[in-house]
Amino acid sequence: MALCMYYCCNLLVWNNERNKTFEVADDSPNLIFSLMSKTLLSRIKPRHNPKPSSSPYFPFKPHIKRLVNELCDILKTHHHNQWQDTLETRLSEEEIVPSDIAHLVLDRIRDPELGLKFFDWVTQRPYGCSLDGFAYSSLLKLLASSRVFSEIETVLESMKVEDKLPTREALDAVIRAYSDSGLVDKALEIYTTVLSTSNSVPSVLACNSLLNALVKEGRIEIARRVYDEMFERVEDGYLDNYSTCIVVRGLCKEGKVEEGRKLIEDRWGESCIPNIIFYNTLIDGYCRKGNIERAYGLFKELKLKGFLPAVETYGAMINGFCKQQNFEVIDRLLMEMNARGVSVNVQVYNNVIDARYRHGCAVMAIETTKKMIDSGCEPDIVTYNILIYGSCTEGKVREAEQLLEQATRRGLMPNKFSYTPLIHVYCRQGEFVRASEMLIKMTERGDNPDVMTYGALVHGLVAAGEVDVALAFREKMVERGVMPDAGIYNVLMNGFCKKGRLPVAKQLLSEMLDQNVMPDAFVYATLVDGLIRNGDLDEAKKLFELTIEKGMDLGVVGYNTMIKGFCKFGMMKDAVLCIDRMTKRHISPDEFTYSTIIDGYVKQLDLKGALSMFSQMVKRKCKPNVVTYTSVINGFCRKGDSHGAENVFREMQSRGLVPNVVTYSVLIGSFCKVGKLTKAASFFKQMLMNKCIPNDVTFHYLVNGFSNNGHCMNYKKGNEPCEHESSMFLKVFGMMISDGWVPTIAAYSSILVCLCLHGMLKTALQLSDKMVSKGCVSDSVAFAALLHGVCLEGRSKEWKSIISCNLNEQELLIAVKYSVILDQYLPKGVMSEASQILQTLVEEYRSHNKEINDLKVSVS
Repeated sequence: MALCMYYCCNLLVWNNERNKTFEVADDSPNLIFSLMSKTLLSRIKPRHNPKPSSSPYFPFKPHIKRLVNELCDILKTHHHNQWQDTLETRLSEEEIVPSDIAHLVLDRIRDPELGLKFFDWVTQRPYGCSLDGFAYSSLLKLLASSRVFSEIETVLESMKVEDKLPTREALDAVIRAYSDSGLVDKALEIYTTVLSTSNSVPSVLACNSLLNALVKEGRIEIARRVYDEMFERVEDGYLDNYSTCIVVRGLCKEGKVEEGRKLIEDRWGESCIPNIIFYNTLIDGYCRKGNIERAYGLFKELKLKGFLPAVETYGAMINGFCKQQNFEVIDRLLMEMNARGVSVNVQVYNNVIDARYRHGCAVMAIETTKKMIDSGCEPDIVTYNILIYGSCTEGKVREAEQLLEQATRRGLMPNKFSYTPLIHVYCRQGEFVRASEMLIKMTERGDNPDVMTYGALVHGLVAAGEVDVALAFREKMVERGVMPDAGIYNVLMNGFCKKGRLPVAKQLLSEMLDQNVMPDAFVYATLVDGLIRNGDLDEAKKLFELTIEKGMDLGVVGYNTMIKGFCKFGMMKDAVLCIDRMTKRHISPDEFTYSTIIDGYVKQLDLKGALSMFSQMVKRKCKPNVVTYTSVINGFCRKGDSHGAENVFREMQSRGLVPNVVTYSVLIGSFCKVGKLTKAASFFKQMLMNKCIPNDVTFHYLVNGFSNNGHCMNYKKGNEPCEHESSMFLKVFGMMISDGWVPTIAAYSSILVCLCLHGMLKTALQLSDKMVSKGCVSDSVAFAALLHGVCLEGRSKEWKSIISCNLNEQELLIAVKYSVILDQYLPKGVMSEASQILQTLVEEYRSHNKEINDLKVSVS
């Protein structure tokens, strides 16, 4: 019995050192015997590492425990010279050798520096025994908990020299410390050592830490290997849900969502129990990949199986629908969250607000923000950054400034994402001083500008044409220790190339190389483009070929630049050969590649070549875009085949592509040129109805077409109906010609009428100013049109501050006449405020004239 009890006590001491789960006093015989039961013995597993160097162990009796605690107190409270003597005295009194209880003391010390001093004191004593593997292991655990990696290396090396083996618990602690600190290679090295020496994996906690670190670094293949090794050597507690979830998250991160799902299904029931975290991981993976349907299918499945969606579940789904801009479903999910009592957090709101802005719906973004605050969810700096960016995008600088101030008042710390949009918009508006002030303000608040901030400033200045100022800021950022990257150099070089200052761009390339900033494909493409713009195609070809010879992967951007150059100079064979070279290098031509060549053929009046390239584009499964179709339409128009142009236009629309201003302008110009003014007016109407804002080219085509050919159309006098009754443009133009206006004024006024009645007042006002600058005096019809535009925007009370009225009574009456015609085209239920204002102006004019006449009579 004594031998049995001695064995049990020693077993408990060993287990206490490994797991720290229980202690046994020498007066607990019943507990000892119960531990010797068959149930317990059947669960004792052999150790998975060779036994460390043995040392004599004392049963962990109360007086030993008290002694260890007392020694730890001496170490903590006494000076170095004192604690050494005190420890010697105390251990002598107990007749205990320090090396026998060193591991117990080290297990209770929390200060690594103190632990190292104690360890050194024990090992350097003249008559002490050498420390065993347990003491070294206890020290390793202490150092690992405090992340003292340099000392961990030293201890491991010492153990190797002295042939001492660490316990698996110590190695587990080291693996976790390395993994959690991002030292993945070191953690992997220890893991491999454990695997090779003991044919067993470390603990599940250590393995999970390693898996987490590997996934964070994107080393999914190695993570999968570690996971498989865990599974192959699976024992109770060696593989859990979390292990599987980490690997699945890593697979989803790489877009391998199906593989992650299969892994879960394969492990179902094998230490892997389905839970909400698995669903969240897969749903998030599908959403990130853009497969919202599969994600939503899983979302419905988890609810059918009785799982309650968490805020993370809803957040992933809402984020997915935000990318699709499906706000109807988003609103439904937000309502469901409220109904289930799931609080919508700031991250979810931020995603919705950001999506609203990206969808071009600033009003709804602001409403969502208000709803967020009303629900008790406080906006964070990310919220304000989104709002600031949205305001800057819309040009509302003052609003963005107020938001920045508001964020500061709320105690939030603005960062580079707060300041950068403002810096960019200031530059875009030409307010370079304010942009510089914002940069200084940012620095004063402790947020040092980085490459991104300076990049925004440089980009804004270049976009505004201030390339020299941008270059000066490049110097300032270098002075402050922020080195420009390839992107900033590229923006600067591009700016100088567009200004025709190629030598400066070349000099920037030299400086770039001197600073060891490696040029990328975009930089070389910019230089090639600069040479082409400069008319030096041969030099551009030499640089292009030299770049390829150096092994630089120019990518599709570089090849497209060279193709653009060949097309510009009419060298279509060389352009087509470039596509062959691309495919040989496994670079797929994109929409821009084909569109450039198609446009090149069109400019050479080679419609057959353009259509052949278009056919090749479709065969290679490269979808034509609006630019491609517009080039083909232009080709038909140049050939005088308006029927073919319209067919291509209809095909483009049938494929869901929205025509742009160039598409419409090409068609309008073509019809105007051949005198088909009804067709031109019809496409102009389509353009406005589709909210496509026309430009100066569109206006030029219309004015020229109707000025030169408008007299050929059939118009009737007065208010009699004409054959063009359905077209607003043609009706107004026809009436004005019949009333004696010159075609140019009639064309301009008809355009203004159409713009204003389609809600494009800003464009109409800009065109009106251009009319005046060209010597076309604003007429009665133009005034009536602009007044309608102002009223339709709900600004009737401030019309005098927007447009001026210099019309006499006769001109006002003409304006009233045309205003009545315009009223016919107002949306149903909209009152004609413009006609009322005009009628009031006529009455005021007459009243004023009557007063003057009465005054003259009284004087005479």
